[in-house]
Amino acid sequence: MASLLQGRLPVNQDLLLMQKGTLMRKVRSKSWKKLRYFRLQDDGMTVWHARQAGGRAKPSFSISDVDTVREGHESELLRNLAEEFPLEQGFTIVFHGRRSNLDLVANSVEEAQIWMQGLQLLVDFVTSMDQQERLDQPGWLSDWFQHGDKNQDGRMTFGEVQRLLHLMNVEMDQDHAFQLFQRADASQSGTLEGEEFVEFYKSLTQRPEVQELFEKFSSDGQKLTLLEFVDFLQEEQKEGERASDLALELIDCYEPSDSGKLRHVLSMDGFLSYLYSKDGDIFNPTCLPIYQDMTQPLNQYYISSSHNTYLVGDQLCGQSSVEGYIRALKRGCRCVEVDIWDGPSGEPIVYHGHTLTSRIPFKDVVAAIGQYAFQTSDYPVILSLENHCSWEQQEIIARHLTEILGNQLLSTTLDGHLPTQLPSPEELRRKILVKGKKLKTLEEDLEEEEEEPESELEEAELQLEAQMESEPQELSPRSKDKRKKSKPILCPSLSALVVYLKAVTFYSFTHSREHYRFYETSSFSEAKAKSLIKEAGNEFVLHNTWQLSRVYPSGLRTDSSNYNPQEFWNAGCQMVALNMQTAGLEMDLCDGLFRQNAGSGYVLKPDFLRDAQSSFHPERPISPFKAQTLLIQVISGQQLPKVDKTKEESIVDPLVRVEIFGVRPDTSRQETSYVENNGFNPYWGQTLCFRVLVPELALLRFVVKDYDWKSRNDFIGQYTLPWNCMQQGDTDSSPGQGRSHMPRSN
Repeated sequence: MASLLQGRLPVNQDLLLMQKGTLMRKVRSKSWKKLRYFRLQDDGMTVWHARQAGGRAKPSFSISDVDTVREGHESELLRNLAEEFPLEQGFTIVFHGRRSNLDLVANSVEEAQIWMQGLQLLVDFVTSMDQQERLDQPGWLSDWFQHGDKNQDGRMTFGEVQRLLHLMNVEMDQDHAFQLFQRADASQSGTLEGEEFVEFYKSLTQRPEVQELFEKFSSDGQKLTLLEFVDFLQEEQKEGERASDLALELIDCYEPSDSGKLRHVLSMDGFLSYLYSKDGDIFNPTCLPIYQDMTQPLNQYYISSSHNTYLVGDQLCGQSSVEGYIRALKRGCRCVEVDIWDGPSGEPIVYHGHTLTSRIPFKDVVAAIGQYAFQTSDYPVILSLENHCSWEQQEIIARHLTEILGNQLLSTTLDGHLPTQLPSPEELRRKILVKGKKLKTLEEDLEEEEEEPESELEEAELQLEAQMESEPQELSPRSKDKRKKSKPILCPSLSALVVYLKAVTFYSFTHSREHYRFYETSSFSEAKAKSLIKEAGNEFVLHNTWQLSRVYPSGLRTDSSNYNPQEFWNAGCQMVALNMQTAGLEMDLCDGLFRQNAGSGYVLKPDFLRDAQSSFHPERPISPFKAQTLLIQVISGQQLPKVDKTKEESIVDPLVRVEIFGVRPDTSRQETSYVENNGFNPYWGQTLCFRVLVPELALLRFVVKDYDWKSRNDFIGQYTLPWNCMQQGDTDSSPGQGRSHMPRSN
């Protein structure tokens, strides 16, 4: 197969050495270190490994799977092995999604540098490619060729092609498959090589349903003239008056031929490129950057929030790791939780108390947060502290926060004066806020800056009631006698770092209105929050117009499962915390909501959830706007992955389910019929209809499943987005990602 390096990247010595192969140690734990021979394939897009040089190799990962490459000192695991290997010889490959990191140790610092620099070069290259370029890349075809070429002789017989069709998830008439094979076999050798396989692949990937749409507007079936493309944009994409200007921009962007650009025409290839692009996506590109007002008080936004962020597994025996914070922050999470306990040698530790979860030093957590807090989003990060420490170790906590975070840490009000409302995300850019208990009110703190403070002991004893507020697990209760004899539970130096987010216990909405201030925040278990929504939904909405609320999962969810966050968003709750390490419907909804607004982790709530006089009740909703009707035409899919890769002969029977999540009356689902034995290019051509009362709160989720009449349908893939971020018209989704062809709404 043709190498990606030929003509696409400059000649690079690191990549050439990687293609020769390197023997490295693959590390999973202190006791699991295996020698493996890693080699970058000729396509420049995949890395294979074997037990030894020249041994039977198998795919290890694709460059498109890699998020970044880290140096050895950034890995917890490799740091623990520093006595065995110099950290400079180690590096970590971090993958997209929830795939575990790959820790490798090279035989020399030079070899480690070669792989780190080479991999990062390829990752940057892939990131810069658009969708069509990724589909055209030789590495994509090389993967299929390697799978189909069973005896690895560099050519493919018709028998191997038949095997490949099963691997590609398609059942095809044998005579038709043989016709495609003969048509591609230009050398008439009875086998397919190189470019012949490329032609065979192209014949497989023809899209008759797209061709039909193209020919509907093309007078000659070969191209779309400028006026014909304008007609398409107006009639199908609902672009309106801007269609004429937009047509010129799109032709200039997606038409591959220079002559086509000069003549202002769009070929079929250009048309496909447009449908594959962000401009043809169901997600409106105007919602991708920061498009919302970011100058409102913090309580006016939904805030992407994590529960027990340090855990990467279950709640009882799972591993605690700074990787949990890194992954959460890099996906745009803006509120992370830190459970802190007394540790050995006077150093606080982070873990899930009274369980078998592993421990990590608090200072390592703070260092990771400081490093990764603003890599994805510039908007503020909230540290939700669950403080179980003694007075002495609380002082260490305060010192680590202050010294490690430096100017990133917000330790006083923005202007030194008493505020009248919470600051905005814009005002708090690149600031880290501490949420936790506080000995005094903000007013008293600001007054004391101008007065001589009392001793720490006297100051704390005057505020004993404040010490027991917040979530039930935050502090171990002590008897009144013990309080008098020992130092107070809360250390003033740590208390002083809590500015705008003082944690207080919730008793009732009336009590909060009469006794609490706007900078005080309450946490609710999922059961308590559900009960309040049912019993006093409108009061909860009004409460969230002036004060922040955090909802957290039940302690019974020891498997780190999640609740449905939608019902709490419906009530205007801002920090709806989820176990982000657990994939599933709940995290799909979270990712879908926060996909907008540049993935900043902040989404402005609808007007009726920000109005202090709102009459909205999430259980009995009446939208202030008109209900809307949504028509979804599910046309086709392409290259859906196999559910059970261990069964070579198995082929999926895909169907598409479209789900609406919002207020209770709007929550519904419909699905297409299934397509038998075709995961490669299934065609549905069915229209589904939904009527939604409160579209401002609705999320739309597309799910592709493998139909099974004997048991529950198997999950293949999904895509979720907010209703308000949809754009109308025809679109296409990327092949090979487990997503169906999902047109924009009409």
